[in-house]
Amino acid sequence: MTKLPTNIKKISQETLFLLPGPAGDLEVLLSAAPPQAKKEAIAIICHPHPLYGGTMTNKVVTTLSKVFVELQMQTVRFNFRGVGNSAGSYANGAGELDDLLAIKTWVKEQAPQAEIWLAGFSFGSFIAIRAAQQELPAGLVTIAPPVNHFPLNEKPQLTCPWIVVQGGRDDVVPEENVLTWLAQLNPQPRLIHFPQAGHFFHGALTELKEALLAKLSRLS
Repeated sequence: MTKLPTNIKKISQETLFLLPGPAGDLEVLLSAAPPQAKKEAIAIICHPHPLYGGTMTNKVVTTLSKVFVELQMQTVRFNFRGVGNSAGSYANGAGELDDLLAIKTWVKEQAPQAEIWLAGFSFGSFIAIRAAQQELPAGLVTIAPPVNHFPLNEKPQLTCPWIVVQGGRDDVVPEENVLTWLAQLNPQPRLIHFPQAGHFFHGALTELKEALLAKLSRLS
């Protein structure tokens, strides 16, 4: 992608800028384009719940970005409305879905031929799944989908490659809730299970990255 707003700031290998969104400007962090990618692919990554400290710099979200970059994809992270320098306020998931769809529209305008992947952690998983139901992405990665907090009981039928990551010691999104939900889906997503991991994967981020790289390298 080459057409960027003028209000940009370089942070290491990423570019920070504001992009017009449904409720005002959205704060966006765009990784550098891979220099030798075989195909153009972009992953849009959604962060955890805005009211509980979730931001685009969350460690699990950052790990997801590193995974996609190593797979020769460009990544787009952004703060939902009301988070960081994004305008607006929390909108119960509906507004946040609109935020993601606005980001996705912008990505498609800048890179019409690119494959677009969606990914999210916790609340961000819920938003990514909702968006995938409206417009099927090239692939989907959801970490700790909050099936016990948000209405995901409609059994989304998604035919794109879909990976679900779940920790066995998650006290925010209990493992049994997620496994029960997954068993009802058709087709079923591919599951990466970490029996000893909690919700935020403390002490297990390296293992998370390696497992995702191994699984996604066979899909992307």
